[in-house]
Amino acid sequence: MSMLTPPGMGGKKYRITGDRYPRMRRPRHRRRIVLTIVAAACALGLACWGTLQLIDVFGGRGNTAQASQDKEKCRKADTAGGSHAKPAADKPPKPAALTVNVFNATPHAGLAKRTADELKKRGFKIGKVGNAPAVYDKKVKGSGILLGPKAAAGGPLKVLATQLAGAEQKTDDRKGTELDLILGDTFKELAKPKDAAKSLALLTKPSPPPSRDKC
Repeated sequence: MSMLTPPGMGGKKYRITGDRYPRMRRPRHRRRIVLTIVAAACALGLACWGTLQLIDVFGGRGNTAQASQDKEKCRKADTAGGSHAKPAADKPPKPAALTVNVFNATPHAGLAKRTADELKKRGFKIGKVGNAPAVYDKKVKGSGILLGPKAAAGGPLKVLATQLAGAEQKTDDRKGTELDLILGDTFKELAKPKDAAKSLALLTKPSPPPSRDKC
């Protein structure tokens, strides 16, 4: 055993036994501490950013830009459609504006007169009443035929068709605007006034404009 004073020990004496010597503790590595702090800060920042993104998505704010773009597209479509929009279809005429000739093509007498009287009650003007022309007499198998000029196909014939369900609509080369109602073999009576009025209301009701998604 011996007494030694190693250099740098502040003049203190230590007892040394065996073959081991006292060693100084190394200072902590500052770089490792700094890296740990930086990594923790990055992780915290990522967590906060992810939370904000979730709030935007579930709160609806994430779609604000897309909604603005959709509105702009709709506005442009309205502007383009307005310049090339099709003109509204003409409204069908009222019954009072139509003159109807009633002809009986069946073997049952009196049908034309009774039918003409009923049409008059419903607001139609009545023209000729009598037996059907030879080309149709006893040759109409259905409830009837509605006959008129070609210009009547889009409106007047449709208005008259509301009074007789199942009637065939045809056009010819006549010059006037009068319509013919030719009663057929299965004719029994005109449509019920309530049903006819409902069909006429649907015919004269304008159809709504087509809708566009997301506009």
